[in-house]
Amino acid sequence: MQTSNTTSLTSRHVAVIGAGAAGLVAARELRREGHQVVVFEKDSQIGGTWVYTPQVETDPLGLDPARHIVHTSLYKSLRTNLPRESMGFMDYPFVTRAGEGSDPRRFPGHAEVLKYLQDFAREFGIEEMVRFECEVVSVEMVDKKLKVKCKRMRPDGGGDDLLDEVFDAVVVCNGHFTQPRIAEIPGINLWPGKQIHSHNYRTPEFFKDKVVILIGSSASAIDLSLEIGGIAKEVHIASRSVADDTYEKRAECDNIWLHSMIKSAHKDGSVAFRDGNTIVADIILHCTGYKYCFPFLKTNGIVTVDDNRVGPLYKHVFPPIFAPQLSFVGLPYRNLPFPIFEIQSKWISSVLSDRIVLPSQEDMMEDVNTFYSTLEDSGVPKHHTHNMGDRMIDYNAWVASLCQCPCFEEWRVQMFYETAKRLNTNPKTFRDEWEDDNLVLQACEDFSKYI
Repeated sequence: MQTSNTTSLTSRHVAVIGAGAAGLVAARELRREGHQVVVFEKDSQIGGTWVYTPQVETDPLGLDPARHIVHTSLYKSLRTNLPRESMGFMDYPFVTRAGEGSDPRRFPGHAEVLKYLQDFAREFGIEEMVRFECEVVSVEMVDKKLKVKCKRMRPDGGGDDLLDEVFDAVVVCNGHFTQPRIAEIPGINLWPGKQIHSHNYRTPEFFKDKVVILIGSSASAIDLSLEIGGIAKEVHIASRSVADDTYEKRAECDNIWLHSMIKSAHKDGSVAFRDGNTIVADIILHCTGYKYCFPFLKTNGIVTVDDNRVGPLYKHVFPPIFAPQLSFVGLPYRNLPFPIFEIQSKWISSVLSDRIVLPSQEDMMEDVNTFYSTLEDSGVPKHHTHNMGDRMIDYNAWVASLCQCPCFEEWRVQMFYETAKRLNTNPKTFRDEWEDDNLVLQACEDFSKYI
């Protein structure tokens, strides 16, 4: 990898798919680098997954391909699981702003995040680049260009128009919290109860006085177990990340139990756990995550999603055969999402302008294969390929050094890890009780450069 000495930078015609947080910052960085940008957004507003709707899908598990798909997975009570200081873009602080309906909490509700993204888009004139109600249905390579086919709603409501346009490059920012992953449970086809994925959870009323089994151990699973526990008869959490003999009452609520994973389900309504307990349950709630999904990509099988590994991708961004014309922003998880979107977007923008030169296709593929081998040798399953975890700091520092831009501030990283620790020890109160005033002061000092 090297930085080009070229003084005359290349301007390209670039399509960005999606106007959520990743698409917005990608559009900004691309235009800053001198590219001509069009953002395709199938909704009527910006925000992506941060646009809340009470609407849910017709199939509560999200398995029916003919269902009407709802993009967002927000539940009504959702608050961020990161403090706003660490969550925002690095040069556009996520601080409390005056105005009706503002949410001053450090861990605000989803409406405050949407407002922040709207302010960001307005500040940098991004909406003028967005084509709303324009769903991308096909992206394919044609004569060394990328042809984008989109479906656009007619203003008169008389159906959709199919439009074709050719671009020099496409940046995929369509998010990955829409297509549910479902736990595989032996005997579930005979089990008579109801099943739902958290993608289709909005409020807890459906669970009133029910015996609920919740599968999962993520932040959303913790949130929903506590919310449902307030009105359900019982909540039993099944987790893959605990020992098989685990069975314990949760301290946060007297009607919530933690179990090891489900062993089997039965036609009499009972569900058996690996810990030896059996529960007769009414509802199984799958808080089991999401699948990466790019139904519009036509690459003849070159770029695939295999057990939630999008690949082959060089550093989670560039498929070597199509680099730099095709790229992805926002695939890594368990990280600081908005800042990583920003860093990845700077990298892509600089590569497209020839400010940064990628390694050869062969060298990128060798790097990808080495990375996959390292994961396998370390016992990391394929579906955790894009899990940043402890690799977040090194990854960000590496990309930032290429772009010759600042990497994450130390206070931001410390906030991230401190919050994760408090989430595990105090899930009920971690958002409203903290001991990181020194980090907040450091954040405010840095923010003074931009506010």
